Amino acid sequence: MGLLDQCEELFKTSNLYDVIGVTNDASEAEVRRGYYKVSLQVHPDRSPGDGQATAKFQTLGKVYAVLSDKDQRAIYDEQGIVDEESDSLDQDRNWEEYWRTMFPKITLQDILNFEKSYKDSEEEKHDLMRVYEEHKGDMDMIMENVLCATQEDEPRIRAVLQCAIDSKVLPAHKAFTNESAKKKSSRKRKADKERKEAEEMQKEMGLNSEDSLVAMIKKNQKSKEAGFNNFMDNMEAKYCKKRPSSSSGRKGKK
Repeated sequence: MGLLDQCEELFKTSNLYDVIGVTNDASEAEVRRGYYKVSLQVHPDRSPGDGQATAKFQTLGKVYAVLSDKDQRAIYDEQGIVDEESDSLDQDRNWEEYWRTMFPKITLQDILNFEKSYKDSEEEKHDLMRVYEEHKGDMDMIMENVLCATQEDEPRIRAVLQCAIDSKVLPAHKAFTNESAKKKSSRKRKADKERKEAEEMQKEMGLNSEDSLVAMIKKNQKSKEAGFNNFMDNMEAKYCKKRPSSSSGRKGKK
């Protein structure tokens, strides 16, 4: 099965750009970030309940191998085909090792430093208002999609949004202003349950407090876009090295 067919089967689209969540005019850095974010979501170690996680992870590696190579990307953009015989799409390639050479190990201190600078910043405020508008004031979705947000942050986040509503910067969506106590309670129960599960996982796996915290933060961040791009920009600038092109220059079949 060719790469485009694999994408269709696993990600419900044969468009390589859609697979990693970027547009076809995305920069190299944006392609890299897109690959990183989606790969975190399907990484076998982070998705134990997804039976297709390994296949998805391997396919993502191939997608990035194509889009990160200038010549292969040009062929795909112009003809909609992929060079299946390229060395970079070798079926025996260790995609886990490939992934680890592409991205740095993000330490607990890296994450905590970013979180400290992000919370209560103008960037966070902007992101909060953007997500509020996108989801029409639904606090479930706001808490799910804002970077670094935890249950403990909810009162602070509500205050920021309410201030923007009072000053007419944001519209007063009923989902926010008239949220039921039942919905608030349900969100808190869910957060408490996830915290308890994380603590149990820590005990079962014998993780120390730092490993556990890193795992929990990464899990919470995997679907949160706001601010994450800036975080990865900083990390890439500090640690990541650009990989050389490995195009074979041959045209393949779809």
